[in-house]
Amino acid sequence: MNQAAFTLIPDQPDAPKVVTELPGPKAKELIERDHKVTSPSYTRGDPLVMDRAIGCVAIDPDGNHFLDLTAGIAVTSTGHSHPYVVDAIKKQAELFLHMSGTDFYYEPQVRLCERLAETAPMSGKNRVFFTNSGAESIEAALKLSRYYTGRQHVIAFWGAFHGRTYGALSLCGSKAVQSRYFKPLVPGITHVTYPNPFRPSGGLSPDEVTDFTLDEIKRIFKRRVAPSEVAAIFVEPIQGEGGYVVPPDDFLPRLRELCSESGILLVCDEVQAGMGRTGKLWAVENWSVEPDIIASAKGLASGMPLGAMIAREELMTWQPGSHASTFGGNPVCCAAALATMDLLEGGLIENAATVGAHMLGGLEKLKDKHEVIGDVRGKGLMLCAEVVTDGESLKPDPKMRDKIVTECYLRGLLVLGCGDNSIRFAPPLCLTASQADAALAVLDESVSAAAN
Repeated sequence: MNQAAFTLIPDQPDAPKVVTELPGPKAKELIERDHKVTSPSYTRGDPLVMDRAIGCVAIDPDGNHFLDLTAGIAVTSTGHSHPYVVDAIKKQAELFLHMSGTDFYYEPQVRLCERLAETAPMSGKNRVFFTNSGAESIEAALKLSRYYTGRQHVIAFWGAFHGRTYGALSLCGSKAVQSRYFKPLVPGITHVTYPNPFRPSGGLSPDEVTDFTLDEIKRIFKRRVAPSEVAAIFVEPIQGEGGYVVPPDDFLPRLRELCSESGILLVCDEVQAGMGRTGKLWAVENWSVEPDIIASAKGLASGMPLGAMIAREELMTWQPGSHASTFGGNPVCCAAALATMDLLEGGLIENAATVGAHMLGGLEKLKDKHEVIGDVRGKGLMLCAEVVTDGESLKPDPKMRDKIVTECYLRGLLVLGCGDNSIRFAPPLCLTASQADAALAVLDESVSAAAN
Protein backbone atom coordinates (compact mmCIF):
# COMPACT_ATOMS: atom_id res chain seq x y z
CA MET A 1 0.00 0.00 0.00
CA ASN A 2 1.36 3.37 -1.01
CA GLN A 3 -0.23 5.86 1.39
CA ALA A 4 1.06 8.72 -0.73
CA ALA A 5 -1.28 7.51 -3.48
CA PHE A 6 -4.41 8.81 -1.79
CA THR A 7 -5.80 11.68 0.22
CA LEU A 8 -7.36 10.23 3.33
CA ILE A 9 -10.18 12.76 3.73
CA PRO A 10 -11.35 14.30 0.44
CA ASP A 11 -12.32 17.92 -0.02
CA GLN A 12 -16.00 18.36 0.77
CA PRO A 13 -18.46 21.21 0.25
CA ASP A 14 -19.96 23.01 3.23
CA ALA A 15 -22.85 21.28 4.94
CA PRO A 16 -25.47 21.54 6.08
CA LYS A 17 -26.76 24.16 3.65
CA VAL A 18 -30.50 24.27 2.98
CA VAL A 19 -31.50 26.57 0.10
CA THR A 20 -35.09 25.46 -0.62
CA GLU A 21 -38.01 24.11 1.33
CA LEU A 22 -37.57 20.39 1.94
CA PRO A 23 -38.13 18.48 -0.13
CA GLY A 24 -37.50 20.88 -3.00
CA PRO A 25 -39.46 20.83 -6.28
CA LYS A 26 -37.11 18.50 -8.17
CA ALA A 27 -36.96 16.11 -5.22
CA LYS A 28 -40.77 16.12 -4.92
CA GLU A 29 -41.14 15.21 -8.58
CA LEU A 30 -38.86 12.19 -8.27
CA ILE A 31 -40.54 11.04 -5.03
CA GLU A 32 -43.93 11.13 -6.78
CA ARG A 33 -42.56 8.97 -9.60
CA ASP A 34 -41.02 6.59 -7.08
CA HIS A 35 -44.26 6.09 -5.17
CA LYS A 36 -45.96 4.84 -8.34
CA VAL A 37 -43.54 2.01 -9.09
CA THR A 38 -41.50 0.88 -6.07
CA SER A 39 -42.37 -1.66 -3.40
CA PRO A 40 -44.30 -0.28 -0.42
CA SER A 41 -42.15 -2.46 1.85
CA TYR A 42 -39.30 0.06 1.75
CA THR A 43 -38.99 1.90 5.06
CA ARG A 44 -38.52 5.42 3.76
CA GLY A 45 -38.41 8.06 6.47
CA ASP A 46 -37.51 11.64 5.63
CA PRO A 47 -37.83 12.53 1.91
CA LEU A 48 -34.20 12.86 0.90
CA VAL A 49 -33.38 12.45 -2.78
CA MET A 50 -29.71 11.85 -3.53
CA ASP A 51 -28.24 13.50 -6.60
CA ARG A 52 -24.52 13.38 -5.81
CA ALA A 53 -22.27 13.09 -2.78
CA ILE A 54 -18.67 13.27 -1.58
CA GLY A 55 -17.30 12.30 1.80
CA CYS A 56 -19.92 13.08 4.45
CA VAL A 57 -21.92 15.48 2.28
CA ALA A 58 -24.98 14.49 0.27
CA ILE A 59 -26.50 16.91 -2.24
CA ASP A 60 -30.06 16.70 -3.54
CA PRO A 61 -31.21 17.73 -7.05
CA ASP A 62 -32.36 21.12 -5.72
CA GLY A 63 -28.87 21.99 -4.46
CA ASN A 64 -29.42 21.37 -0.75
CA HIS A 65 -26.36 20.11 1.10
CA PHE A 66 -26.91 17.52 3.83
CA LEU A 67 -24.39 16.43 6.44
CA ASP A 68 -24.78 12.66 6.28
CA LEU A 69 -24.47 10.76 9.55
CA THR A 70 -26.06 7.62 8.10
CA ALA A 71 -23.51 6.52 5.47
CA GLY A 72 -26.29 4.58 3.72
CA ILE A 73 -26.88 2.59 6.93
CA ALA A 74 -23.19 2.35 7.85
CA VAL A 75 -22.13 1.31 4.33
CA THR A 76 -20.00 4.08 2.81
CA SER A 77 -17.20 3.59 5.31
CA THR A 78 -14.62 5.69 3.46
CA GLY A 79 -17.18 8.35 2.56
CA HIS A 80 -19.40 8.80 -0.46
CA SER A 81 -17.52 8.37 -3.74
CA HIS A 82 -14.05 8.55 -2.24
CA PRO A 83 -11.76 9.33 -5.21
CA TYR A 84 -9.36 6.51 -4.30
CA VAL A 85 -12.19 3.95 -4.26
CA VAL A 86 -13.77 5.35 -7.41
CA ASP A 87 -10.42 5.13 -9.20
CA ALA A 88 -10.02 1.49 -8.17
CA ILE A 89 -13.53 0.74 -9.48
CA LYS A 90 -12.80 2.44 -12.80
CA LYS A 91 -9.52 0.61 -13.33
CA GLN A 92 -11.06 -2.80 -12.67
CA ALA A 93 -14.17 -2.04 -14.76
CA GLU A 94 -11.93 -1.32 -17.74
CA LEU A 95 -10.35 -4.78 -17.39
CA PHE A 96 -13.47 -6.91 -16.86
CA LEU A 97 -16.73 -6.55 -14.94
CA HIS A 98 -17.52 -10.13 -14.01
CA MET A 99 -16.29 -13.70 -14.06
CA SER A 100 -17.84 -15.84 -11.37
CA GLY A 101 -15.34 -16.70 -8.66
CA THR A 102 -17.35 -19.85 -7.99
CA ASP A 103 -16.04 -21.39 -11.23
CA PHE A 104 -12.91 -19.44 -12.19
CA TYR A 105 -10.07 -17.40 -10.70
CA TYR A 106 -9.05 -13.74 -10.76
CA GLU A 107 -6.51 -11.74 -8.79
CA PRO A 108 -8.74 -9.12 -7.06
CA GLN A 109 -10.67 -11.88 -5.31
CA VAL A 110 -7.52 -13.72 -4.26
CA ARG A 111 -5.88 -10.53 -2.99
CA LEU A 112 -8.93 -9.62 -0.94
CA CYS A 113 -9.18 -13.15 0.48
CA GLU A 114 -5.56 -12.90 1.56
CA ARG A 115 -6.15 -9.49 3.13
CA LEU A 116 -9.28 -10.49 5.04
CA ALA A 117 -7.83 -13.82 6.18
CA GLU A 118 -4.76 -12.02 7.51
CA THR A 119 -6.61 -9.23 9.32
CA ALA A 120 -9.44 -11.33 10.77
CA PRO A 121 -9.37 -11.41 14.60
CA MET A 122 -8.82 -15.19 14.70
CA SER A 123 -5.30 -16.51 15.22
CA GLY A 124 -4.05 -19.17 12.84
CA LYS A 125 -5.14 -19.63 9.25
CA ASN A 126 -8.51 -18.42 7.99
CA ARG A 127 -10.54 -18.81 4.82
CA VAL A 128 -13.08 -16.52 3.12
CA PHE A 129 -16.40 -17.07 1.37
CA PHE A 130 -17.73 -14.07 -0.57
CA THR A 131 -21.36 -12.96 -0.69
CA ASN A 132 -23.32 -9.94 -1.89
CA SER A 133 -24.76 -8.71 1.41
CA GLY A 134 -24.81 -9.07 5.17
CA ALA A 135 -27.83 -11.36 5.07
CA GLU A 136 -25.99 -13.70 2.68
CA SER A 137 -22.93 -13.68 4.94
CA ILE A 138 -25.13 -14.71 7.86
CA GLU A 139 -26.77 -17.43 5.73
CA ALA A 140 -23.33 -18.78 4.84
CA ALA A 141 -22.27 -18.75 8.51
CA LEU A 142 -25.44 -20.57 9.55
CA LYS A 143 -24.96 -23.24 6.90
CA LEU A 144 -21.27 -23.71 7.68
CA SER A 145 -21.97 -23.93 11.42
CA ARG A 146 -24.45 -26.74 10.92
CA TYR A 147 -22.31 -28.45 8.28
CA TYR A 148 -19.13 -28.47 10.37
CA THR A 149 -20.64 -29.41 13.74
CA GLY A 150 -23.35 -31.78 12.52
CA ARG A 151 -25.63 -30.03 15.01
CA GLN A 152 -28.94 -28.35 14.21
CA HIS A 153 -29.70 -25.88 17.00
CA VAL A 154 -28.56 -22.27 17.18
CA ILE A 155 -28.84 -19.55 19.82
CA ALA A 156 -29.35 -15.86 18.99
CA PHE A 157 -30.39 -12.75 20.92
CA TRP A 158 -33.47 -10.64 21.39
CA GLY A 159 -32.98 -7.28 19.73
CA ALA A 160 -30.69 -8.76 17.08
CA PHE A 161 -31.02 -7.97 13.40
CA HIS A 162 -29.17 -10.29 11.03
CA GLY A 163 -30.94 -9.79 7.69
CA ARG A 164 -34.14 -10.54 5.79
CA THR A 165 -33.51 -13.84 3.99
CA TYR A 166 -35.09 -16.80 5.73
CA GLY A 167 -32.12 -18.08 7.70
CA ALA A 168 -30.98 -14.59 8.68
CA LEU A 169 -34.55 -13.54 9.46
CA SER A 170 -34.98 -16.57 11.70
CA LEU A 171 -32.03 -15.38 13.76
CA CYS A 172 -33.55 -11.91 14.13
CA GLY A 173 -35.16 -10.85 17.40
CA SER A 174 -35.72 -7.21 16.53
CA LYS A 175 -39.22 -6.33 15.28
CA ALA A 176 -42.31 -8.45 14.63
CA VAL A 177 -43.05 -6.57 11.39
CA GLN A 178 -39.90 -8.04 9.86
CA SER A 179 -41.26 -11.60 10.06
CA ARG A 180 -45.02 -11.00 10.05
CA TYR A 181 -46.81 -13.28 7.55
CA PHE A 182 -43.54 -14.93 6.51
CA LYS A 183 -43.66 -17.86 8.93
CA PRO A 184 -42.81 -20.65 9.46
CA LEU A 185 -39.20 -19.63 9.86
CA VAL A 186 -36.14 -21.85 9.98
CA PRO A 187 -36.53 -24.16 13.01
CA GLY A 188 -34.01 -24.88 15.74
CA ILE A 189 -33.26 -21.29 16.76
CA THR A 190 -33.68 -20.06 20.35
CA HIS A 191 -33.40 -16.45 21.52
CA VAL A 192 -32.05 -15.13 24.81
CA THR A 193 -31.68 -11.68 26.36
CA TYR A 194 -28.87 -9.45 25.10
CA PRO A 195 -27.19 -7.81 28.11
CA ASN A 196 -28.05 -4.10 28.16
CA PRO A 197 -26.37 -2.23 31.04
CA PHE A 198 -28.62 0.81 30.54
CA ARG A 199 -31.88 -1.13 30.50
CA PRO A 200 -31.20 -4.30 32.50
CA SER A 201 -33.93 -6.96 32.59
CA GLY A 202 -35.85 -7.91 35.70
CA GLY A 203 -34.68 -5.06 37.90
CA LEU A 204 -31.08 -6.21 37.77
CA SER A 205 -28.15 -3.91 38.29
CA PRO A 206 -25.87 -3.23 35.28
CA ASP A 207 -23.26 -5.49 36.87
CA GLU A 208 -25.66 -8.43 36.82
CA VAL A 209 -26.85 -8.43 33.22
CA THR A 210 -24.12 -10.74 31.88
CA ASP A 211 -24.88 -13.30 34.59
CA PHE A 212 -28.58 -13.10 33.68
CA THR A 213 -27.90 -13.80 29.99
CA LEU A 214 -25.45 -16.63 30.58
CA ASP A 215 -27.82 -18.21 33.11
CA GLU A 216 -30.57 -18.07 30.46
CA ILE A 217 -28.34 -19.99 28.07
CA LYS A 218 -27.51 -22.54 30.74
CA ARG A 219 -31.23 -23.03 31.49
CA ILE A 220 -31.75 -23.76 27.78
CA PHE A 221 -28.97 -26.34 27.98
CA LYS A 222 -30.65 -27.94 31.00
CA ARG A 223 -34.31 -27.85 29.99
CA ARG A 224 -34.55 -27.65 26.21
CA VAL A 225 -31.44 -28.37 24.13
CA ALA A 226 -28.27 -30.04 25.33
CA PRO A 227 -25.11 -28.05 24.54
CA SER A 228 -23.93 -30.99 22.41
CA GLU A 229 -26.84 -30.21 20.05
CA VAL A 230 -26.02 -26.51 19.62
CA ALA A 231 -24.01 -25.62 16.52
CA ALA A 232 -23.40 -21.93 17.14
CA ILE A 233 -24.25 -18.79 19.04
CA PHE A 234 -24.75 -15.77 16.76
CA VAL A 235 -24.00 -12.42 18.40
CA GLU A 236 -23.49 -8.80 17.41
CA PRO A 237 -20.52 -7.42 19.39
CA ILE A 238 -22.55 -4.20 19.54
CA GLN A 239 -26.21 -4.54 18.65
CA GLY A 240 -27.08 -2.39 15.66
CA GLU A 241 -30.77 -2.29 14.78
CA GLY A 242 -31.50 -3.27 18.39
CA GLY A 243 -30.39 0.15 19.62
CA TYR A 244 -26.58 0.38 19.37
CA VAL A 245 -26.37 -1.52 22.63
CA VAL A 246 -22.82 -1.83 23.98
CA PRO A 247 -22.63 -4.91 26.23
CA PRO A 248 -20.73 -5.10 29.52
CA ASP A 249 -17.01 -5.66 29.12
CA ASP A 250 -17.22 -9.17 30.56
CA PHE A 251 -19.97 -10.39 28.21
CA LEU A 252 -18.11 -11.43 25.05
CA PRO A 253 -15.12 -12.97 26.89
CA ARG A 254 -17.47 -15.06 29.05
CA LEU A 255 -19.61 -16.01 26.05
CA ARG A 256 -16.45 -17.14 24.25
CA GLU A 257 -15.55 -19.28 27.27
CA LEU A 258 -19.02 -20.83 27.40
CA CYS A 259 -18.87 -21.72 23.70
CA SER A 260 -15.41 -23.24 23.99
CA GLU A 261 -16.50 -25.44 26.88
CA SER A 262 -19.18 -27.13 24.76
CA GLY A 263 -17.71 -27.10 21.26
CA ILE A 264 -20.16 -24.41 20.16
CA LEU A 265 -19.04 -22.03 17.42
CA LEU A 266 -19.05 -18.32 18.25
CA VAL A 267 -20.26 -16.37 15.21
CA CYS A 268 -19.84 -12.61 15.33
CA ASP A 269 -22.10 -10.53 13.11
CA GLU A 270 -19.81 -7.64 12.19
CA VAL A 271 -21.96 -6.50 9.26
CA GLN A 272 -22.64 -3.09 10.84
CA ALA A 273 -20.03 -2.87 13.60
CA GLY A 274 -17.03 -4.06 11.59
CA MET A 275 -14.67 -2.48 9.06
CA GLY A 276 -13.30 0.19 11.36
CA ARG A 277 -16.57 1.66 12.58
CA THR A 278 -15.77 1.22 16.29
CA GLY A 279 -12.17 2.41 16.05
CA LYS A 280 -10.95 -1.15 15.51
CA LEU A 281 -11.04 -3.03 12.22
CA TRP A 282 -13.36 -5.56 13.88
CA ALA A 283 -15.62 -4.58 16.77
CA VAL A 284 -14.91 -7.79 18.69
CA GLU A 285 -11.28 -6.64 18.98
CA ASN A 286 -12.45 -4.08 21.55
CA TRP A 287 -12.76 -7.03 23.95
CA SER A 288 -9.78 -9.09 22.71
CA VAL A 289 -12.09 -12.01 21.85
CA GLU A 290 -11.48 -14.47 19.02
CA PRO A 291 -14.66 -15.71 17.32
CA ASP A 292 -14.79 -18.78 15.10
CA ILE A 293 -16.64 -17.10 12.25
CA ILE A 294 -17.08 -13.45 11.20
CA ALA A 295 -19.92 -12.19 9.01
CA SER A 296 -19.09 -8.96 7.19
CA ALA A 297 -20.64 -6.68 4.55
CA LYS A 298 -21.83 -3.02 4.55
CA GLY A 299 -18.59 -1.01 4.93
CA LEU A 300 -16.44 -3.73 3.37
CA ALA A 301 -16.52 -2.17 -0.11
CA SER A 302 -17.67 1.33 0.85
CA GLY A 303 -20.85 1.33 -1.22
CA MET A 304 -20.41 -1.60 -3.58
CA PRO A 305 -22.43 -4.78 -2.87
CA LEU A 306 -20.03 -7.19 -1.20
CA GLY A 307 -20.07 -9.39 1.86
CA ALA A 308 -17.75 -11.97 3.32
CA MET A 309 -17.88 -14.84 5.73
CA ILE A 310 -14.47 -15.43 7.31
CA ALA A 311 -13.89 -18.65 9.25
CA ARG A 312 -11.08 -20.55 10.85
CA GLU A 313 -9.50 -22.80 8.25
CA GLU A 314 -10.31 -25.98 10.16
CA LEU A 315 -14.04 -25.20 9.94
CA MET A 316 -14.07 -25.03 6.13
CA THR A 317 -14.74 -28.72 5.64
CA TRP A 318 -17.62 -28.36 3.20
CA GLN A 319 -17.11 -29.88 -0.22
CA PRO A 320 -17.27 -28.26 -3.69
CA GLY A 321 -20.88 -27.50 -4.50
CA SER A 322 -21.95 -27.28 -0.86
CA HIS A 323 -22.33 -23.53 -1.11
CA ALA A 324 -21.60 -20.97 -3.84
CA SER A 325 -22.46 -17.53 -5.19
CA THR A 326 -22.56 -16.29 -8.77
CA PHE A 327 -21.82 -12.65 -7.93
CA GLY A 328 -20.18 -12.89 -4.51
CA GLY A 329 -16.63 -11.62 -4.83
CA ASN A 330 -17.36 -9.70 -8.01
CA PRO A 331 -14.03 -8.29 -9.29
CA VAL A 332 -15.18 -4.65 -9.29
CA CYS A 333 -16.49 -5.01 -5.74
CA CYS A 334 -13.25 -6.67 -4.65
CA ALA A 335 -11.25 -3.79 -6.15
CA ALA A 336 -13.39 -1.35 -4.17
CA ALA A 337 -12.87 -3.38 -1.01
CA LEU A 338 -9.10 -3.47 -1.43
CA ALA A 339 -9.09 0.32 -1.82
CA THR A 340 -11.37 0.61 1.19
CA MET A 341 -8.98 -1.43 3.33
CA ASP A 342 -6.08 0.75 2.17
CA LEU A 343 -7.92 3.81 3.43
CA LEU A 344 -9.05 2.20 6.67
CA GLU A 345 -5.59 0.98 7.55
CA GLY A 346 -4.08 4.21 6.22
CA GLY A 347 -5.76 6.31 8.91
CA LEU A 348 -9.55 6.17 8.77
CA ILE A 349 -9.80 3.64 11.61
CA GLU A 350 -7.75 5.96 13.80
CA ASN A 351 -9.91 8.89 12.65
CA ALA A 352 -13.05 6.97 13.65
CA ALA A 353 -11.65 6.43 17.13
CA THR A 354 -10.53 10.04 17.58
CA VAL A 355 -13.52 11.85 16.08
CA GLY A 356 -15.86 9.32 17.67
CA ALA A 357 -14.51 10.10 21.14
CA HIS A 358 -14.88 13.82 20.37
CA MET A 359 -18.48 13.38 19.26
CA LEU A 360 -19.38 11.17 22.23
CA GLY A 361 -18.14 13.95 24.50
CA GLY A 362 -20.42 16.38 22.66
CA LEU A 363 -23.37 14.03 23.08
CA GLU A 364 -22.66 13.84 26.80
CA LYS A 365 -22.93 17.64 26.99
CA LEU A 366 -26.26 17.57 25.14
CA LYS A 367 -27.48 14.90 27.55
CA ASP A 368 -26.78 17.27 30.43
CA LYS A 369 -28.62 20.06 28.60
CA HIS A 370 -31.74 18.22 27.39
CA GLU A 371 -33.73 16.01 29.73
CA VAL A 372 -35.21 14.09 26.76
CA ILE A 373 -31.77 12.67 25.96
CA GLY A 374 -31.18 9.60 28.07
CA ASP A 375 -28.19 7.33 27.67
CA VAL A 376 -25.53 8.17 25.10
CA ARG A 377 -23.12 5.41 24.18
CA GLY A 378 -21.01 3.74 21.56
CA LYS A 379 -17.50 3.16 20.33
CA GLY A 380 -15.73 4.99 17.52
CA LEU A 381 -18.29 6.31 15.04
CA MET A 382 -20.96 3.84 16.09
CA LEU A 383 -22.83 6.12 18.50
CA CYS A 384 -26.37 6.65 19.68
CA ALA A 385 -28.51 8.75 21.99
CA GLU A 386 -31.64 7.38 23.62
CA VAL A 387 -34.69 9.65 23.65
CA VAL A 388 -36.77 9.50 26.83
CA THR A 389 -39.77 11.29 28.31
CA ASP A 390 -37.68 12.95 31.00
CA GLY A 391 -34.39 12.65 32.82
CA GLU A 392 -35.88 10.94 35.86
CA SER A 393 -38.15 8.17 34.56
CA LEU A 394 -35.99 7.46 31.46
CA LYS A 395 -39.14 6.04 29.83
CA PRO A 396 -38.51 5.46 26.10
CA ASP A 397 -40.14 8.06 23.86
CA PRO A 398 -40.13 6.79 20.24
CA LYS A 399 -42.45 9.56 19.02
CA MET A 400 -40.10 12.26 20.29
CA ARG A 401 -37.19 10.38 18.71
CA ASP A 402 -38.93 10.46 15.34
CA LYS A 403 -39.69 14.18 15.70
CA ILE A 404 -36.04 14.92 16.44
CA VAL A 405 -34.91 12.90 13.40
CA THR A 406 -37.28 14.92 11.19
CA GLU A 407 -36.17 18.24 12.69
CA CYS A 408 -32.57 17.25 11.91
CA TYR A 409 -33.50 16.53 8.30
CA LEU A 410 -35.22 19.91 7.94
CA ARG A 411 -31.95 21.52 9.06
CA GLY A 412 -29.81 19.48 6.68
CA LEU A 413 -28.60 16.73 9.02
CA LEU A 414 -29.26 13.08 8.13
CA VAL A 415 -29.62 10.63 11.02
CA LEU A 416 -31.54 7.39 11.52
CA GLY A 417 -33.39 5.76 14.37
CA CYS A 418 -32.59 2.36 15.84
CA GLY A 419 -34.07 0.27 18.60
CA ASP A 420 -37.28 1.54 20.18
CA ASN A 421 -36.16 5.08 20.93
CA SER A 422 -32.56 5.72 19.92
CA ILE A 423 -30.98 7.99 17.32
CA ARG A 424 -27.96 6.40 15.68
CA PHE A 425 -24.93 8.26 14.40
CA ALA A 426 -23.08 6.14 11.85
CA PRO A 427 -21.31 8.61 9.55
CA PRO A 428 -18.61 7.82 7.04
CA LEU A 429 -15.33 7.27 8.86
CA CYS A 430 -13.86 10.36 7.18
CA LEU A 431 -16.01 12.61 9.39
CA THR A 432 -13.95 15.53 10.69
CA ALA A 433 -14.14 17.08 14.16
CA SER A 434 -15.57 20.26 12.67
CA GLN A 435 -18.27 18.29 10.88
CA ALA A 436 -19.05 16.48 14.13
CA ASP A 437 -19.41 19.86 15.88
CA ALA A 438 -21.73 21.07 13.12
CA ALA A 439 -23.85 17.95 13.51
CA LEU A 440 -24.03 18.39 17.28
CA ALA A 441 -25.13 22.01 16.86
CA VAL A 442 -27.96 20.94 14.54
CA LEU A 443 -28.94 18.14 16.91
CA ASP A 444 -29.07 20.66 19.75
CA GLU A 445 -31.41 22.91 17.77
CA SER A 446 -33.52 19.96 16.64
CA VAL A 447 -34.06 18.61 20.14
CA SER A 448 -35.18 22.08 21.30
CA ALA A 449 -37.53 22.43 18.32
CA ALA A 450 -39.03 18.98 18.79
CA ALA A 451 -39.62 19.59 22.50
CA ASN A 452 -41.57 22.83 21.85
